[in-house]
Amino acid sequence: MRVVGKQRNSRMCFICGMDNPIGLRAQFYNMEDGSVMTPFVFKEEHQSFPERVHGGLTATMIDELGLRAMWAKDGSEDSFGVTMSLSVKYRKPVPYNEKLLARGIVVKETSKFVTIVSELYDQAGELLANGEAVYIKLSPEQIVSGAVDTHDEMCYLIEDDVKEIPFQKKGR
Repeated sequence: MRVVGKQRNSRMCFICGMDNPIGLRAQFYNMEDGSVMTPFVFKEEHQSFPERVHGGLTATMIDELGLRAMWAKDGSEDSFGVTMSLSVKYRKPVPYNEKLLARGIVVKETSKFVTIVSELYDQAGELLANGEAVYIKLSPEQIVSGAVDTHDEMCYLIEDDVKEIPFQKKGR
C-alpha cells in the first residue's frame, strides 16, 4: 500500500518515543486509504513469557493506533484526544524479535468521539490481535495540566524513503 505521509515521533512515549530507552521507537505512516501503519519489532524485554509479548503491550500498540489513525484521516497532527474505551482480541501469540505490522483506521467519527479499529499482523499476514478504541476529542490543554507545546513534545520527524508498505492479510 502506498505511503502518503509520515508522522512525528515524541520524546518519551512508550510506543513512539525516540528518547525512551525501553520503548519501541515505532515509525508511523499515513497510507493512501486513510489508515495509519507501522512496521515495528517488540523486544525480548517486552515479554510476558518466553516467546510471547506481554498482552498489555500488545494492547498499548492497539491504543496508540487510535490517535495515529485520527492524524492519518485528517492528514494533520493537530487533533488530540484520550482513550475512553479499549477492547482487544488476542488471536495468536505475539512474538518478539520479529518484524510485525500494525494498522489502524477511523471507522466512525462524531463531533466529540472517534472510533478506531486496529490490527496487528506478523510478516506472513496472520492476524495476531485486533481491537477497537473509542477516543474523546480533547485539546492538549484539556489533557494535561499546564501548558504543553505539542510541537516540542512531538519533535522528531525522521525522514526516510519509505514509499510503500507491503500489506497482505491472510484469510481468517
